[in-house]
Amino acid sequence: MNILLWHVHGSWTTSFVHGKHRYLVPVTPDRGPYGLGRARTYPWPDSAVEVTPQQLRHADVDVVLLQRPEEHDLAGEWLGRPVGRAVPAVYVEHNTPKGDVPNTRHPMADRDDLLLTHVTHFNELFWDNGTTRTAVVEHGVVPPSVTWTGELDRLAVVINEPVRRGRITGTDLLARFAEIAPLDVFGMKVAGLADHLGLPADRLTSHDDVPQHRMHAELGRRRAYLHLCRWTSLGLSLIEAMTIGMPVVALATTEAVQAVPPGAGALSTRVDTLLAAAARFVADPAEARRAGAQARTAALGRYGLDRFLADWDRLLEEEVCASR
Repeated sequence: MNILLWHVHGSWTTSFVHGKHRYLVPVTPDRGPYGLGRARTYPWPDSAVEVTPQQLRHADVDVVLLQRPEEHDLAGEWLGRPVGRAVPAVYVEHNTPKGDVPNTRHPMADRDDLLLTHVTHFNELFWDNGTTRTAVVEHGVVPPSVTWTGELDRLAVVINEPVRRGRITGTDLLARFAEIAPLDVFGMKVAGLADHLGLPADRLTSHDDVPQHRMHAELGRRRAYLHLCRWTSLGLSLIEAMTIGMPVVALATTEAVQAVPPGAGALSTRVDTLLAAAARFVADPAEARRAGAQARTAALGRYGLDRFLADWDRLLEEEVCASR
């Protein structure tokens, strides 16, 4: 099957393109948001092929995977045929709704020309999807090649744009955890975070846009993983940390309540409870190891790559067959 999709979310796309199909990834001379091409910091197989808009006009495409509203018309323009009619379309929604929650209307609501697929059951529940057909395919991750050692009595966090996103990603809570142990914050646009929070450099260190394999190796050396997001979809970095074998200290919000089982760390809406758990893990490496082992077992069982790809194969084959 030839699948057209844009490179939007690096971690999710990395898992998706590890399937058995051929993946056509648009590339433009400026490598802008609608022509980013293949990933440069994630390992992608050769079956993910860069194609220009001109090449797409004559390409054999079995299904289009959309991830942003504007991609629907753009795909039709580049393919030269109506998406959702002449070629099947599946829209993947990665995010929690914004605005007037829980009344936020999805931009693809009330359509009969595509399947709206959410990455968590929480997202499907909270978006107003209208009459559009929906499905859920939960995340799957390529297992990191490293395992937890926890040799550093520090806490790890992965957040993209923590200054801009603020309370959404729990950035305002970081200073309280920095009193327990030094924090290492990985992600995009994390530089200057300590200054923003008024923390000394020895309490919070930023690691800006580190390649995935290096980030995984560094995460595994830290004692525990913090997931302080108030309102985001289930972060793949949380699942990856669990797969590494890290104990998790997480806010019990959105889909995290399904992802983090009892015994894998601490899950609560009470920050004091999470602070106490972080302190225990820092002080007791053996307890951290036990919780991390349970986190790894849970993540591999629920978010394994084989299950993820099998679910997508089923869904895509049903959509393509239904259109014939």
